Parts: sequence; C-alpha cells; structure tokens
Amino acid sequence: MAPPPHPRPQRASQASAERALRRGLARTLLLLALAGCRSTSPAAPPPAPAAPDAALEAANPLRPLPEPPLGSPADFAAVPWVTPQKVRLGRSLFFDVRLSVDETVSCASCHQPSLGYSEPTAHSTGIRGQRGTRKAPPILNAAFPVYPSFFWDGRAASLAEQAKGPIANPIEMGHTLDGAAAAIRAVAGYRPWFREAFGDDRVDIERIAEALAAYEATRLSGNSRADRFDAGEATALTPAEQRGRVLFFGRGACATCHLGPNLTDGRFHNVGVGWLEPPPGTPPERAFHDLGRAAVSHDSRDTGAFKTPTLRDCTRRAPYMHDGSVATVREAVDLYRTNGHANPWRSEKLRAGPLSEADVDDLTAFLGALEGEGFDDAPPRRFPD
Repeated sequence: MAPPPHPRPQRASQASAERALRRGLARTLLLLALAGCRSTSPAAPPPAPAAPDAALEAANPLRPLPEPPLGSPADFAAVPWVTPQKVRLGRSLFFDVRLSVDETVSCASCHQPSLGYSEPTAHSTGIRGQRGTRKAPPILNAAFPVYPSFFWDGRAASLAEQAKGPIANPIEMGHTLDGAAAAIRAVAGYRPWFREAFGDDRVDIERIAEALAAYEATRLSGNSRADRFDAGEATALTPAEQRGRVLFFGRGACATCHLGPNLTDGRFHNVGVGWLEPPPGTPPERAFHDLGRAAVSHDSRDTGAFKTPTLRDCTRRAPYMHDGSVATVREAVDLYRTNGHANPWRSEKLRAGPLSEADVDDLTAFLGALEGEGFDDAPPRRFPD
C-alpha cells in the first residue's frame, strides 16, 4: 500500500491557493473600481445662453445708426465703438430705473428727450427726492466735441466715464458701480443683448457705461433753420434772426466761445454766475458756492469757471447756466451784454460790444432758430426682465 501523502505539501498547496484567491479578488476589486471611475458621468455642460425674447425684440428692434442731420458734427466713422447693438442696449439702460439703488431714477429722469436731453428745473433731483446743486447739461452731439471733457467742470475725459458719474453719485442714482452692474447682471433678459453687443454675456460697469455712451452718441441735433440758412436757404431765417446772426458772429462776440458746428469751444470760462460779493475780509473765492473747474484742476485761475454749453436747442431747456439761475434765453443774452458779473476771475473772452435792447431781441430771435432735429426718442415700451 502506498504511503499517505505528506501533510506539509498539502498545507503549502492550500496556502498558495488562498494567496492566489486573494490576489484575484484584489485584482477584480481594482478593475471594478477603475471601471467605476471610467463610467462616472461627465460634468454637466454650462447652461445654454438665454434665447432672445421675441416680444422684447419686437418692441426694441435693432436699427442702423442714424444719418447725421444737416449741420451736426456727428461722424460715426470716428467712433467705431458705436454699433447698433450697443445703441439698442444703451437705450434700454438709459431709461431703466434699475440702475438706481431704489429703482426710482434713470438717466432720462434728468436728461429728458423733449427738452434737448436736459431738464426743466434749476437743479437735478435724485433718489429719495434729493436735490443737487447743478442743472443737468444737454448731451446733444456730445460724442463729437472739440475737446473731450464732460460735466460742467470737465471731470470726465470720455462719454463713457461721464455715464458712470450719476450712477455712483449718492444724491443722484445712489448706487455703487459694482452694485449697479450686479443689478443689471441679475436681469436675465439683458444677457442676449450684452452678447450681441460685446461677444459674450459678461455684464460689468465698463460695458454698461460704453453702451450708455453709444446711445448718447446717437442723440444728434441739426437741420435747424440756422443750418438751412447757412446751407443756402435764404428764407430760412426771418429778418430779425438774420440780424441776430450777424451780431452773434460779429459785434456781439458770442462766437468767441460758442463756435464750431456745436456752438461750443468745450472750454471753461468764468462769467460770474454764482458770484455773491463777499463780506469785507472774506477770501473772494468764498463768494462762489461752487468753485467749478477749479475743484478739478486745482488751479485758482479756474475759480468759478464752467464748461461752455452747446447752444443747439437752447430754447427747449430753460432755465440756464450750471446752477439754473437764469430764467430765460433773453435774460441770458442780457447777462452777456454786460460781459457777465464782475469778479476777480472773470474770463477775458467776455468782450461784447455795446448792445441795445433791440440787439438783445435780435440775438434772442437767432438763438430760437437753432432748434433742430435728430434726437427725439421715448422710453422703450418694454424692458428686459
């Protein structure tokens, strides 16, 4: 009879089998784990861009840039950043109260289309009924200045920088620039328009300001009766208006500062508006409650100096001057007849010759002939939401 198997080799075989089983099990688990990793669902793709709202598009159709009217200095080739897409976006933003912190004030609250994009009051009114200290200047033909400076004191060097100012002013729209951008970013309906205007959906204050400036660039004024007279239409002006025109460019010296197609030199001059004779011993600069350009330039020679406004459509936007202290066009002309209010910083360019009451009447008549066209607009019938 054969001897029984040796017990040691039997135990070794069992141990080898157990090790092999464990290795196989581990390999299987590893393969399953790797397979699980490979089968994990990929990250969800970003949401598709919001589709344009058909009703919104119908209420705000994309329009080509306007044809500049006769006499306007507008040249859209000089501002290639102004596009129809940005203009449409900027128009909506211009009238949208959501740019103000309490959603009560828009750019158009102070820059009213029917008033030559100015306002009928001496001072602007902002959120919570707060009153400012200056009147909103007009923005007609504003993208085509002789010198690129904006606001009465010239503190902004571009139309886009100017657009940011009222948004962050605590008296006007009362927002922070980041806060205003966040408010518009939260409006899903704006995203397709930002994408069309700028190439993607990003909403920030720089793009908001550029779109506002693009819309403002299309607010033009021209084809006034004065423009048509200059173009050869001899009957466009009445006899009184023609006499006023001669005075304006001649003895009245109005064109010393009100020059060029927009009738402004874009510079800063002190004509004594806002000057109150100070008590004896008081520094004379304290006679101006508003230092004007000097607060920006820090040059004492600019004390009480303010930017020359365009005279186009001036008859639409009484009262006059930076502080709205002059009620009528005739009173404004009469102020210049005396070369402005005397003060230590009065502009040397004030040098009108002797003017009679009849001369003032004729100059006033001529200024009425500067009412033009090309800027009419109304709030959108529908806004993005």
